Amino acid sequence: MEDQTINQEENVPQVESAAEGTQEVATTEVVETPATESVVAEVVETVVAETPVAEVAETPVAEVVEAAPVVRAPRHYYQQMEDTSHDDFDWSVDKRNVASYKEDDRQKFDTLYGSTFKSIAESELLQGAVVGLTKTDVIINIGFKSDGLVSLNEFRDMPDVKTGDIIEVMVVQKEDRNGHLHLSRKLARAARSWQQIVDFYKTGEVVTGTITSKTKGGLIVDVHGLETFLPGSQIDVKPVTDYDQYVGKTMDFKVVKINETIRNAVVSHKALIESDIEQQRSVIIGQLEKGQVLEGTVKNVTDFGAFIDLGGVDGLLYITDISWGRVTHPSEVLHNGQKLNVVVLDFDDEKKRISLGLKQLTAHPWDNLPENIVEGAHIKGKVVNIEDYGAFLEIMPGVEGLVHVSEITWSSQPINAKEFFKINEEHEAVVVTLDKDERKMSLSIKQLTADPWDTIEDRFPIDSRHAGVVKNITPYGVFVELETGIGGMIHISDLSWIKRYNHPSEFVKTGDKIDIAILSIDKENRKLALGHKQLEEDPWNTFETVFPIGSIHEGSVTRKDDKGATVQLQYGLEAYAPIRHLRKEDGSNVEAEETLQFVIIEFDRNDKRIMVSHAKVWEQVKNEEKEAARKDAVAESEKTKSAVKNIQSKVEKPTLGDLGALAAIKDKMKKAEDDAAE
Repeated sequence: MEDQTINQEENVPQVESAAEGTQEVATTEVVETPATESVVAEVVETVVAETPVAEVAETPVAEVVEAAPVVRAPRHYYQQMEDTSHDDFDWSVDKRNVASYKEDDRQKFDTLYGSTFKSIAESELLQGAVVGLTKTDVIINIGFKSDGLVSLNEFRDMPDVKTGDIIEVMVVQKEDRNGHLHLSRKLARAARSWQQIVDFYKTGEVVTGTITSKTKGGLIVDVHGLETFLPGSQIDVKPVTDYDQYVGKTMDFKVVKINETIRNAVVSHKALIESDIEQQRSVIIGQLEKGQVLEGTVKNVTDFGAFIDLGGVDGLLYITDISWGRVTHPSEVLHNGQKLNVVVLDFDDEKKRISLGLKQLTAHPWDNLPENIVEGAHIKGKVVNIEDYGAFLEIMPGVEGLVHVSEITWSSQPINAKEFFKINEEHEAVVVTLDKDERKMSLSIKQLTADPWDTIEDRFPIDSRHAGVVKNITPYGVFVELETGIGGMIHISDLSWIKRYNHPSEFVKTGDKIDIAILSIDKENRKLALGHKQLEEDPWNTFETVFPIGSIHEGSVTRKDDKGATVQLQYGLEAYAPIRHLRKEDGSNVEAEETLQFVIIEFDRNDKRIMVSHAKVWEQVKNEEKEAARKDAVAESEKTKSAVKNIQSKVEKPTLGDLGALAAIKDKMKKAEDDAAE
């Protein structure tokens, strides 16, 4: 460095002499001394020590040096100046100006001065050195104008802290009201931990944390000093109900969600497991082939099948692929934890689905059907399924035959398969048809016995009488079973000679025994026409003489509607009265449960129908009374006419009195004729 001289001019203030108690004025001195770097450094350090940082940071180095107090060099410097002084040096005070320094020197001084200060900001993370310890605080130097204090409570995890340790802290407050620099190790750790959490979330890196406690809906996990939330659904791929078993455990997690505003993070252990499973799944599926046999473990049994763990990947064993026979529920054959061999039926690389089969490991039973199962053979089977059209009997696992409803009984009456068959019941049947290619078999139960209709005329001839059981009732008749496979119907009109029923259930109930007569036989259609009233003589031959048209009888109204009423007559007969025939003499109508006189207005022997009228009863009485009055009027008229003729024959020249009598007689005759006309 080039030697330079420094002109120093100082107005020395009055200094009180401690020894003499007098004052003396210091004269202006001009000292020439080498401008060495050490001298400059001493000047800068003095200025830095005595000038507030805020002012120094904003003041150019030239102004600071110019305004700085004069620094007196040691005596040997002054001696050196005297030895090196020469007459060519310009001692002019006006020339003593810092601005006369070269530009390179000024920049060097600026750099040297600025390096002694450190700029900090609140919430900034900094490294600091422990420079001291008190009973309550740790003193840390971060290179600022003053040291900071951190409470010992923030060093509970570091009880052996000592001078010289390097600690990361956060600037909480650069200067509190007491002028202290406020630092925090706890907040620094939290900020650093949150930054790490954010980085882990962005990169997907696996983190390690310790589960510290249980909370509502999950667990609290300490990840690098920051509390995160582990939902219960993210603990494992299997449902977890006991959270306490995980408290205190250290596990790996993946950060799946963060909230920058409240600095909250959600972690998942399940995501790691699923990720591993997905990798294993990809490897396993990449090696799969249709028809490949694998060993697996039953993982979960459901209503529709079972999930099989193939060693990192699950496959579905559907219920229809468990056994060649019928399986009502997979739990009948499988249970969790069971090890078994399965065959790969199909797989989807994109959807990562694998379809498995168990029954395919054995030959289909139809391919090894026993030789004794042929058409016409008698076999036994268990009912495994019931439909409206029949029931399926399982002859052996995987081999079933259908018993159609028409093959249950020889009777032509409809059979309800669900009432006849019960699940798991055993039945004997005859093999009717057998198709090994289509794997179909039809069975018959009725063909175990001879067809009873072959000899129907011999056992149930027409007009013969028998007893049967009511099996079914319809609106139009009653079905009666005479023996197994033989039955017929009694039409509603053949239940009674004299009573009409709205429904057969008014006469008989299902399960009742009833006597019948065979009316006709339809062998081709396997039908019998039965009758019940035919067990007695037809009483209508007698009723025709008892209830002639126009006869009046007492009757009771049993039912009434808008069209008419049913009237109960003697001998149990029922008659019908149309609504217009129910009018009474006073204008009102006959009501139900009234007993009145009725006249027979119609009698149909063939249709077994009688019609009656109450209105015609009183109308007939009135007509009879009118007829009698008419007859009396006619007789009176004839008598008067005869009298008139007698008068006319005896009197040739009638008098006025005779004419008056004759006029009175004519008036009387006219009135009689009018009455007769009415």
